[in-house]
Amino acid sequence: MSDGHPRPGPPAGGAPGPGPAPDPTYQYWQYGHSDPYGQYGQYAWSQDSQQYHQSHLPHQHQHPEPVREFHHAPQAGWNSWDGWPDGAGAQAQQAQQAYEFQHPADAEPARAFGGPEAAGAPAPFVPQQSQAPSPQQAQAQQDAPQGRRAARLARRAGAPDGPTGASTAAPGAADGRIGEAPPQGRRAARTARRGGAPDGPAPAAGARPRGGGGQGPQRNHRWAGLVKGVALCAAVAAAGMLVLRAGAAVEGLGGSPAHPGGGGPDTAAVAVGAGAVPDPGRVVQIVAHPDDDLYFMNPDLRYSISAGHPVTSVYLTAGEADGVNAAPAKGATTKGATAKPDKPAYAEARQNGIRAAYAKMATGDRSSAWKRTVVPTKGGGHAEVDVLVANPRVNLVWLQLREAGHGYADVPDSLHGLWDGKVARLESMLSSGTPVKQRFAYSKDQVVQTLAGVLEQYAPTTVRFQDPTPGRYPDTKQYTDHQDHFYGARFVQMATAAYAKDVKDRPHFAVQNYVGYFNGSLPSALDPQEAKEKLDSLDTYAWLDRQNHCGSDAGCGDLKVSDHPAGNRWTDSINYARGTGTNWLTSDKDHGLWAFKVLDGQVAVWHRPGPVGAWRGPDLLPGTGMDPGASAVTLKDGRIAVFGTRTSFGARPTDYRREVVHAVQKSPGADGFGEWQSLGTPETADETWTSDISAPAVSVDGTGQPAAYVRDGAYGLRGRVQQADGGWGPWEKHGGEDLHGAPVTATDGAGRRIVLSATSKSVVGWAQPKPGAPLGRVTATGLPDTTLPLTAEGREGGVRLWFRKPGSGNVRTALMTADGGLKVNHMTDLGGLNGFGSVTASGHVLAGRAAGGQLGSEVGPGRPWGRSPLMFVGAPSSTMTGKNMVSLAVVGLDARLYVTSSADAPDAYLAPWQPVGPRNAAP
Repeated sequence: MSDGHPRPGPPAGGAPGPGPAPDPTYQYWQYGHSDPYGQYGQYAWSQDSQQYHQSHLPHQHQHPEPVREFHHAPQAGWNSWDGWPDGAGAQAQQAQQAYEFQHPADAEPARAFGGPEAAGAPAPFVPQQSQAPSPQQAQAQQDAPQGRRAARLARRAGAPDGPTGASTAAPGAADGRIGEAPPQGRRAARTARRGGAPDGPAPAAGARPRGGGGQGPQRNHRWAGLVKGVALCAAVAAAGMLVLRAGAAVEGLGGSPAHPGGGGPDTAAVAVGAGAVPDPGRVVQIVAHPDDDLYFMNPDLRYSISAGHPVTSVYLTAGEADGVNAAPAKGATTKGATAKPDKPAYAEARQNGIRAAYAKMATGDRSSAWKRTVVPTKGGGHAEVDVLVANPRVNLVWLQLREAGHGYADVPDSLHGLWDGKVARLESMLSSGTPVKQRFAYSKDQVVQTLAGVLEQYAPTTVRFQDPTPGRYPDTKQYTDHQDHFYGARFVQMATAAYAKDVKDRPHFAVQNYVGYFNGSLPSALDPQEAKEKLDSLDTYAWLDRQNHCGSDAGCGDLKVSDHPAGNRWTDSINYARGTGTNWLTSDKDHGLWAFKVLDGQVAVWHRPGPVGAWRGPDLLPGTGMDPGASAVTLKDGRIAVFGTRTSFGARPTDYRREVVHAVQKSPGADGFGEWQSLGTPETADETWTSDISAPAVSVDGTGQPAAYVRDGAYGLRGRVQQADGGWGPWEKHGGEDLHGAPVTATDGAGRRIVLSATSKSVVGWAQPKPGAPLGRVTATGLPDTTLPLTAEGREGGVRLWFRKPGSGNVRTALMTADGGLKVNHMTDLGGLNGFGSVTASGHVLAGRAAGGQLGSEVGPGRPWGRSPLMFVGAPSSTMTGKNMVSLAVVGLDARLYVTSSADAPDAYLAPWQPVGPRNAAP
């Protein structure tokens, strides 16, 4: 968040170090080898009442539980990763070597992020996460099949060909793969699953079994039993496949029974088959300053850690600000803090605060030890990499560049200045306690190379970063977010593009962007409990109790935020800057399904032909630079058109451009799509509004005329309509003010188009008086404030709108009609499982992110909400398939598509989730 500047905000009345620890250990892991399937700167705080949430006392947030957990029905195979035995991390890993602090002079040479390894060099430090099971995983492992238990027994028994000994060299270093588990250990596990002896290696080929004492007949008897067991399992599997295929056939015909799979009407939890268990995925999140992740990416961050996902956070700058680690009002009088400006010490204090916050989220103990080491970067500098000893899946990467020190002022020595070419190189700012001792400086290209190297090292399936186009306030024209935030995000955009283009041996990845400072001007998106737990992490980071638990002279946290750990109400909210649309799953006239999401900067397509066809995909449409979020609409002739936005960089810094594009299916039902066609942008230049346009909302009215609408940088509505000759009209202004998020649109029973958009206080809308006519004028709906994401669907003769209640997460709905002008019939509160973000609705099914990050769903009015174990990127999507079937889909944190379906009946429930395609390893 950082850095020393007066906070840009709306005018009054306007729209709104390592401590001692036991000898914990870790196990190396890499994406291709698991088998889970089955500040403020000077902090010139304004004291204006509208700027800040009411401060709280330190004793108000003493939480006995560090991480809130949300339980679901145990599922066989859920997060039971191969290569990791039962039990907690330290107990399960006693044979491995502990991470300890190592001075760079004593450290072994480390390979650069994404760079070549020196020939003959010792094995490098591995900043790759390993896997200690979370509580959810441990429960799932208890319920796992016996074959998996046998595999774990084999690993525990110390088979000679398994990974048994501690070593400073990473397994697999001989072939250059960092963090790769020895293949023989995996073979032993597979042997155990197949029925081999769980307590030793398999005999050599052709060797007689060691006998004695009549063991031969007993062994034959055991093998006979094994053969019978295998035959039984095969029969059960075949029967299960037959049932699934039969269910798919019935679904396509529109006549599925109300309870596919034998469930009953009182089933509250969403059924999840063992085959639908998602890969844990690997999350890399990149932010500008220490604390940006805590303020703007939580609770997603805490959800991912709690669920056992490997998480790596990368910090671009040191966040050194003015170097004074004290609350602004106290200045140099604060005891136990840096009294005089000391930028390296303040940067170290912030790092200590981040380490404490992450340790508490992951282990419950803020003083849990970290391993700190030095890793060369692909850009020619060095990074500090911290690995949490008790949970090595949690990594922190410190790039330690200089920060701007001001939110919007012209500061050449900054990421903004480097981007614009005002400086050729940006120097490092090393914290006082870092093991990195050699200073360095990066050019613009070297920053991109460094970030691409980090991505190559960690091979993420989800990349999180800040909003690269946050916009400006309409009155002051100041940025609505810190310049380090969005210029840092632009560097990440370039790095993800380079990584996707240049690195072929990698998994697919999805991107999630987050709103920054402007959250403080929007309604609260989190319920009180979630907000309280988010604040708890900031309390830890702010070092409220001043106890030197980290053993550092620099301090154990960021005292600049200690008077206001909530910031400008930032702990009350979280908002995605992109990817909030719920229209990316659609069906065709043959009951086939199509899904469109952005992976690797390209639109990925999954397709199930007809009602019982085999899913295909993901297939990436040609064309790069696609932003998160795609929407699909069916044209009058039955073809599907896909809309989204695309970012291009150009040769000059000012050439940065975000535009609306679309691609149209070559013929109804065909797999091929035409080239991307640009609809341009209503923005005249990036400098004007930072290219701040929303994703397009698209609908086809009763005359077959498509139209696309966006919120522009001036917070109004703009739209283009396709003409009869196939061309598109100009970007027309439709008015509106204080619009936020992305608009939504649908057509009513008369074929009239209705467009709706959230403001900071309500919802406004537009309606066609008749199909083919221009939109009417903007109309206030009188609805209460929302948490921004809206979902609209034509039904009941009008257009039904769904949204969330601020400060609650409950789902609300209202029916909009256009007879005699836009009207709201009534609003209903549907309840829910708290949570935040978009909800999707089709038929009787309603689904969205629940508290805890998993997908929650309601399968009929008055029915209990269920929760699946799926954690996902962006928004869910649903569609009617045939006349009485609903299909629902998400893309998991593993960047893999998951689908389910339900009969559109009052007593129906969701079928088991099914993953589409193979596990997301290297494409």
